[in-house]
Amino acid sequence: MSGVDFRPLGLMVGHATDAEGATGVTVVRHAERPWRGGHSIIGRATGTRELNALTPTSLADRVDAVMLTGGSAFGLDAAAGVMRWMEERQRGVAMAGVVVPIVPAAVIFDLLPLGRPDARPTPDMAYRACDSAVSTGIAEGSVGAGTGATVGKVAGREGAMKGGVGCWFEQVDSLMVGAVVVVNAFGDVRDGTGAIIAGARMPNGRFLDSARVLAHGAASPPAAQQGAAHAEGQNTTLAVVATNAALSRTGVMELAGAAAGAFHRRITPAGTSFDGDTVFSLCPHEGLSFPLVQVEALAVRVLEAAIERAVRLA
Repeated sequence: MSGVDFRPLGLMVGHATDAEGATGVTVVRHAERPWRGGHSIIGRATGTRELNALTPTSLADRVDAVMLTGGSAFGLDAAAGVMRWMEERQRGVAMAGVVVPIVPAAVIFDLLPLGRPDARPTPDMAYRACDSAVSTGIAEGSVGAGTGATVGKVAGREGAMKGGVGCWFEQVDSLMVGAVVVVNAFGDVRDGTGAIIAGARMPNGRFLDSARVLAHGAASPPAAQQGAAHAEGQNTTLAVVATNAALSRTGVMELAGAAAGAFHRRITPAGTSFDGDTVFSLCPHEGLSFPLVQVEALAVRVLEAAIERAVRLA
């Protein structure tokens, strides 16, 4: 279990895991109220739901929960379980006697190679994840949406390593930022010194350095060429960053874009045509005010730490 404590933020995280099928779902929500939300997409192989609700021009200025899921595009159906949980508690946009929960979601591809390709997260799993969400003692590593996650696939699935879920939280004076990430990257994951800690490996166990291999193009090993050719759509890193800073609708979108810098610092390469890399950002509608650039800088640092934990704890 994680030592991360999200209680000061009111942030809650719940998982449902299908260990045999090597897939699962992770739900991020507030303990009692909606958030204001934003997003940033840096990958080009995304599978998403309700992203338009996170734009400054959308009608609904709220997010009731964010769902991160395995199962590729099939997994998006699981969001119905989160909506059911929210509706039962009257959490959503009120419309003529009903409430409509706003639940943006994004998927990773985990149909291969660890589990059964016909195993997909279900609405019941997502309901359980929402219902079991906690702010402390959060499970990390090979759980929830990170159950079937892998990293470093430039040399094919045989050279990849395990990915997973990571969390982190930091507070500087009264500013708080927390992050939850599911790392299922095509590229390698690096620590704060730049050293590769998880990624594509050669038969002798040494790291290939995916970014270097790809940059050399025709000079790359045949196995790497084959791995890249078969990696399309089989990756994606998903993150949620949340803060207690009350940001505008434009500001919370900008926060997501800035936080994505952590992907480029810790995952090499990130945002490729093989990845659906997406960052969700959350903040309260009212509260403390901080310079946006400070919130962004802390969000990058916190998300970097969460990315590293995702593979170290997998």
